[in-house]
Amino acid sequence: MSTIRDAVERVPRPTVFVLFGATGDLAKRMVLPAFATLAAEGLLPKEWVLIGNGRGDIPHEDFRDHVHKALSEFGPRPKKRWWRDFEPRLLFAGGGFGADDPGSLLDVIEQARSRTGDDPQLVHYLAVPPVAFGGLTEALGRHGLVDDARVVYEKPFGTSPQTFRTLNRTVRRVLDESQVYRIDHFLGKEATQDLHVLRFANEVFSAMWDRDHIESVQIDVPETLGVDDRAGFYDATGSVLDMLVTHLFQVAAEVAMETPASLGAADLQAAREKVIRSFRPLDPAEVVLGQFAGYREVPGVAPRSKTDTFVAARLWIDNPRWRGVPFLLRTGKRMADSQQRVSVVLRTPLCPFPGLPKQTNLLSFSLSGTGEIDLRLLAKQPGVGLRVEPATARLPLSQLPDAEPLPPYVRLIHDVLLGDRSLFTRPDGLSAVWKVAQPLLDHPPRLATYAQGSWGPARARALPAPQRWLLGDR
Repeated sequence: MSTIRDAVERVPRPTVFVLFGATGDLAKRMVLPAFATLAAEGLLPKEWVLIGNGRGDIPHEDFRDHVHKALSEFGPRPKKRWWRDFEPRLLFAGGGFGADDPGSLLDVIEQARSRTGDDPQLVHYLAVPPVAFGGLTEALGRHGLVDDARVVYEKPFGTSPQTFRTLNRTVRRVLDESQVYRIDHFLGKEATQDLHVLRFANEVFSAMWDRDHIESVQIDVPETLGVDDRAGFYDATGSVLDMLVTHLFQVAAEVAMETPASLGAADLQAAREKVIRSFRPLDPAEVVLGQFAGYREVPGVAPRSKTDTFVAARLWIDNPRWRGVPFLLRTGKRMADSQQRVSVVLRTPLCPFPGLPKQTNLLSFSLSGTGEIDLRLLAKQPGVGLRVEPATARLPLSQLPDAEPLPPYVRLIHDVLLGDRSLFTRPDGLSAVWKVAQPLLDHPPRLATYAQGSWGPARARALPAPQRWLLGDR
């Protein structure tokens, strides 16, 4: 049965959804379109209200105009009949929100509760810079907004080991862990979820998922986009914090985790966090950092910025299944192509075929869009001779029977409404992630400049040696 049909059978409770940073770029591009998609697909409860929160004190009507413009640009386009039901449920609470001054939020929440009936659940979504997480969490506790509530934290959850520990202490003081949803939208991608489904549901892959059969794993997320739309945030963050210690580490854990006791939220999270604790701390000598030429001329970027826009790293996992297998991670801005790909490279047989081409037996997952699985293998070329040629079998996930894939933010926000924490991170795993990253943060290698439209700094090409990156560098 399809994802949407499954979800319709589990309708969430009446909900008051409070969106902090409601007029910011993340809300406009991701959160509001995801929430509107849930409404359009009939996946919201019958009774709901969305409250936008911000420093400005704007009328509800102006906020509704802002949402309409965001959906017109990023979708789903607001059709008249659908918008007539959606629009009145949008409210705005201005004056900011802090421990000393809640602005108008408390009054607007009471107004929303009167619309949704008795006992709606509160969902607070923090679409704000990480530096604001701690203060907002304290304020939620101070003003009595955490009872029967769920709180969604965008990534990164902390920007260093120290800020992670401080934020985690604050969150634990105010909230129970069951209320906390640390979002990493790469875990909500259809193909990311299919990584463990394909492995655990198919013995042909489960039997070869170890160091005896797998030579290396590549997790490669190059981007052609720059940072123009969020230069201020990015210049304070960089590729290591924005991508490596969040998305790429979490995807590596999805590939590498042991078989969970069940597919329930607690067991999936436990399996993911356990393998992260086996990640070896990064050796800065096995990391390449880069900055694309012209980055410092982008408006909003410091003139002498040393922020990395590219990172490539060799990660090792010190457990019996993966010892000696390199996990090669790479991401960067203004590169030659935009892809999101996980490639599990199988070892090349030694006999009876001499001289087989390397890196031609592999299982590859495209995480972009609705996802795709490729199996590349060697086959005999038809004819009188015995000539071996590479061939690829491709499975677009959207073409499975009755497939109705949900975009990552749509899926994850819906899981929050239902209370399903399977695809969210836990503090023990994040604590381990920061330990893995600590040597790199303490002793970052010298930045290398790379040309826009390239595959990054030249010295990153040596990381997969004696093999090569599967994307580019041919």
